Amino acid sequence: MNKIYIFSGLGIDKRVFDKIDFGKLNPEFIEWIEPLKNEPLTEYCKRISQKINVENPTIIGLSFGGIVAVEIAKIIKTEKVILIASAKTKSELPLLYRIAGKLKINKLIPATILKQQNFLTNWFFGVKSDEDKKLLGQILEDTNPNFLKWAINEIANWKNEQKALNYVHIHGNKDKIIPIKNVEVDFVIKNGGHFMTVNKPNEIEKILKNAFT
Repeated sequence: MNKIYIFSGLGIDKRVFDKIDFGKLNPEFIEWIEPLKNEPLTEYCKRISQKINVENPTIIGLSFGGIVAVEIAKIIKTEKVILIASAKTKSELPLLYRIAGKLKINKLIPATILKQQNFLTNWFFGVKSDEDKKLLGQILEDTNPNFLKWAINEIANWKNEQKALNYVHIHGNKDKIIPIKNVEVDFVIKNGGHFMTVNKPNEIEKILKNAFT
């Protein structure tokens, strides 16, 4: 079995995968590196792809990590790219994000506001239980504000239109951050939101294990 590398979401670390049992898959979680000043996403992905030290790996990407996985798959040959709550091309992202990127509206929002947990962030992420709210709050608090601002800008200005053939796309039908209506998916998680690796782990675990059998 080829090596599996996992890229978590926007400023989010591997804690969101804690409830998923990968069994014998033995994945390696890639930690984010600090982006250089005004570094384009494509150049960032070239740098972070150097952490992948085997040929023909399988990459799992969650949310922003999926976008990074898509870009890395254009740099190195991959066995499979598994996207969770993410997008394969710019057209799968909400039009509002692309408009905000063109108008540079995203640059006007202070990172401190984006790091605050409130009823709105809970709603967007589909978080309801006290346990999940606590975890989301901890993750937002630990998020590097510079990375957050940079990544949001790169998402809003993402240009990719290239769709490879070796993708497996898992998406929740209640995702409010990347709504499913514009996304071509392989597996739909019923009532799954953007935090579904935490609150729908069993369904995702089953799909992942089947993908490697």
